[in-house]
Amino acid sequence: FVEEDVHPRLIIKAFRRAEQLVTARIRELAVDIQGTSPDDRRQLLVKIAATSLNSKLIAHQRAFFSKMVVDAVLHLDDDLSLEMIGVKKVAGGSLTDSELVHGVAFAKTFSYAGFEQQPKKFDNPKIVLLNVELELKSEKSNAEVRVSSTSEYQAIIDAEWN
Repeated sequence: FVEEDVHPRLIIKAFRRAEQLVTARIRELAVDIQGTSPDDRRQLLVKIAATSLNSKLIAHQRAFFSKMVVDAVLHLDDDLSLEMIGVKKVAGGSLTDSELVHGVAFAKTFSYAGFEQQPKKFDNPKIVLLNVELELKSEKSNAEVRVSSTSEYQAIIDAEWN
């Protein structure tokens, strides 16, 4: 090392050589899954996912989560990034209450009078996509408006109510 009077160029050369050896060894061990059937490919991916979950806190549920992870990845189109897969944490329940949602999921707390009587499930719903918020934004509580006449004040009041 540098502290032992080894020149930095020699260290870098050794790291590059080690990288070449490791890359070559990985290519020797690599398994080509392109020619296999979709079921065989999926099974191999499930095994790989389960292996990566061995050291995690959910290792005892790795069979459950490895299938979920593979389903999520295989659900993506070829041109979509893995970053399109998200994890939404919801408090309560057990690990096996987790589920894969094919689409978009979001948590929304409903708290209004009569919420308990509203249906919690809809069959064949009609869905609209909006690019605006449905909730009203709260106004700034310390906003200041200066007017010099009653007509200006009335114009502001009319604008708020119309």
